[in-house]
Amino acid sequence: MREPTRVAAGPGAAERLKAGIGALGLALPDGAEESLLAYLELLGRWNRVFNLTAVRETEDMVTRHLLDSLAVLPHLPAGTLIDVGSGAGLPGIPIAIADPSRPVTLLDRSHKRIGFLTEAVARLGLKHVALVCARAEEHRPPRPYDIVITRAFASLADAAASTRHLLAVNGVALAMKGALPTEEMAQLPGDAAIRAVYPLTVPGLNARRHLVVMARNA
Repeated sequence: MREPTRVAAGPGAAERLKAGIGALGLALPDGAEESLLAYLELLGRWNRVFNLTAVRETEDMVTRHLLDSLAVLPHLPAGTLIDVGSGAGLPGIPIAIADPSRPVTLLDRSHKRIGFLTEAVARLGLKHVALVCARAEEHRPPRPYDIVITRAFASLADAAASTRHLLAVNGVALAMKGALPTEEMAQLPGDAAIRAVYPLTVPGLNARRHLVVMARNA
């Protein structure tokens, strides 16, 4: 991983990130924390012009963006991953920084957001990250992905329908949700099945988080 851009975030953000990573029980590669903070610094600069996120304070971004994304790491199987509706690169960029050998694709339909992601990937030296500017339904990869992940994307039924063609036969679709989406789970189409639901504890965040794991029915 290339040496990241020097971080402008204050010491409070660095301390919050370090404490949060410890609370999650994660062991990240050397330089990962600096790269995560460099990503936030770049996001903050772009956000002043392009409004990529409603979260404005860097310390809040650490909790609501970085730690929220990193909380899914213990539940990720091996394999290729596509972050559908990636937006500002969440959770795809934190995952790519934390697991730099994993092939990650960031998909978003907005040219503005893809412009930001292009600069972020280049500045952070994320060599295994690819970018796609398209709607999920339009993307036709050369081979399907082992993992499809979404965050604040759509209902479970809509996410399953729009990304089914992206998922390998034995792959899993992960949906990051707030409160347990009981009604959405009951409305899943017959070709999708719930494999597991994990409650997530995000350090410093007083809100419910859940990770819904879905698989394809043959």
